[in-house]
Amino acid sequence: MTDTPRFDAGPEDAKDPDDTSSNPSTAPALGDIIATRFSRRHMIRGTLGTAAIAAMTGNSLLGVLESPARAGQSAFNFAEIEHGVDETHHVSPGYDADILIRWGDPVLPDAPAFDPADQTPQGQARQFGYNNDFVGFVPLPYGSKSPNRGLLCVNHEYTSAPVMFPSGFSDTRRIQVEMAAHGGSIIEIARGADGRWSVDNGSSYARRISASTPIRISGPAAGHARMKTSADPTGTRVLGTVNNCAGGITPWGTYLMAEENFNHYFIGSLKGHPEHRNYKRYGLPTGRYAWGRADRRWDIDKEPNEPSRFGWIVEVDALNPASAPVKRTALGRFKHEGAETVVNGDGRVVIYSGDDQRFDYLYRFVSRDRVDPENRQANMDLLDNGTLSVARFEADGSMTWLDLVWGQGPLTPHNGFSSQADVLIETRRASDLLGATPLDRPEDVQPNPATGKVYLNLTNNSRRKAENTDTVNRREKNIWGQIVELSPPGGDHAAATFAWDILVQCGNPNRPETRAIWHPDTSANGWFACPDNAAVDAEGRLWIATDQGGNWSRASGTADGLWALATSGAERGTGRMFFRVPVGAELCGPCFTPDGETLFLAVQHPGTDGTKRYAAFGRRSTFEDPATRWPDFKDGIPPRPSIVVITKQGGGPIGG
Repeated sequence: MTDTPRFDAGPEDAKDPDDTSSNPSTAPALGDIIATRFSRRHMIRGTLGTAAIAAMTGNSLLGVLESPARAGQSAFNFAEIEHGVDETHHVSPGYDADILIRWGDPVLPDAPAFDPADQTPQGQARQFGYNNDFVGFVPLPYGSKSPNRGLLCVNHEYTSAPVMFPSGFSDTRRIQVEMAAHGGSIIEIARGADGRWSVDNGSSYARRISASTPIRISGPAAGHARMKTSADPTGTRVLGTVNNCAGGITPWGTYLMAEENFNHYFIGSLKGHPEHRNYKRYGLPTGRYAWGRADRRWDIDKEPNEPSRFGWIVEVDALNPASAPVKRTALGRFKHEGAETVVNGDGRVVIYSGDDQRFDYLYRFVSRDRVDPENRQANMDLLDNGTLSVARFEADGSMTWLDLVWGQGPLTPHNGFSSQADVLIETRRASDLLGATPLDRPEDVQPNPATGKVYLNLTNNSRRKAENTDTVNRREKNIWGQIVELSPPGGDHAAATFAWDILVQCGNPNRPETRAIWHPDTSANGWFACPDNAAVDAEGRLWIATDQGGNWSRASGTADGLWALATSGAERGTGRMFFRVPVGAELCGPCFTPDGETLFLAVQHPGTDGTKRYAAFGRRSTFEDPATRWPDFKDGIPPRPSIVVITKQGGGPIGG
């Protein structure tokens, strides 16, 4: 098989097969909405006050707390690092950045030693998977807020064959190893008396989930005719989960795995297929992975319903390794980026998720029932019942949630929806008909429990034209992205209408063509491009990880990393650069322990993205000749996606 290119970041220098899933919506684009609403300077700096937003939307924002940083006091206190690109990682002075676990390291007790020249599917199924993305921390014992021991839940999004396998590696065996390298890992970790973290390789909680793990299907789409296959005539059981990008941890300690670019795993033809319209809207098939040559279920000509069994949120009980993961269909089917949760004031759980593709949408799920904090078991099927809705942004600073409920509005048999299952299987088309706002690749959506705000990362969209810009997606040919701040009225995450504002538009302020205007107090290294993942620390402060894909030389000219970002007061919209990844990598999954004194980061696909443009390398990175051998830097060892654990020298909270 030829190189499987980077696809979740949408490299701007190559045609993206996802064009086949073009959004036919005629709803106003977000950039038009932004342009109508603000002057450009106010839009970019996010200077419109909450009182003005409340007046425009008719919503009271009382009860929404301000940033924990006091007036006149900096929210962060650490020495910035500099922009740049080289073969290793960099962290702020005064901090340690240690490798916790790498691709191929043991997860299960009987895992073999990592041998990159002799990889086997049996070994990989017991070892830490490839391209770590989301990272979640579940303190142990359950119910505690222990900052020193817990379960780390890690997604493995996809594989990078050119730097993962030596030349001449068996094609069939490669596919089998790739399938085992997908999914997720659950490991038990602890902080020792010396302050260093380590993995407990004998933990009873240790678990690997892969593209072959038996998974239950639940919710409204379970058992529907469109979910049935020859291997599963009930439509309630599926093998595996793939392309697990960002995710979430629920209040009851389960781990949510978001399935993103599932379309890339299928081969076959759409000609004459009854699901043609459905598959086209999701960009099926691309054939980027040739798994269908080794396993018939990835060939739509042989198993035409199999793709409808992917694109969901998977819930895993991290505390019970014998339990089957569950695909929760009530949360909708699309290219999920993240599944971040917050408990609403009325006790219901709210989950936010972006559909990570150009011109797609922001979603919210509100459970029907309330979380029971005293009975964990009572929450185990909470995500099977509730209301999924999609966002429409208005130029007056309001945002409306449009419910995706069968029988309401256009979601009727007349438009091909015979049940709620149809609405959920075709979530994108249903959202098109409702008039949702097409966005610039909505990725992580991070609620901040300390302030009541929600932060939406819009990574980029080079294909937006001048005629379809709007108030939230203001720039045409946007390769830099922006961050939107959402304000639920009174902190009510289940409200029908929110207020919204732009926190910052991204780009390199040293390049006139970016047209990015940063806060005047932004430092020489405080700017960034292509916001992707986000995290809120123990003090309620926002941190942003970036992913420029192969486009980094144009978007910023510097490597991806992690920035602390002020969200209120005089510093609102200013960033500080804290961590930088090696060449060709992106940064994923920032995650803090409950005390804020440990930060976990996922460094994904080192040595792959845009390496031809790295002057010190200047050619395609391969297993034999990679752009970097991070983190081992040993001959014969390829670059290895890894989890980095950051602590402050001498102790104390990350970020000061």
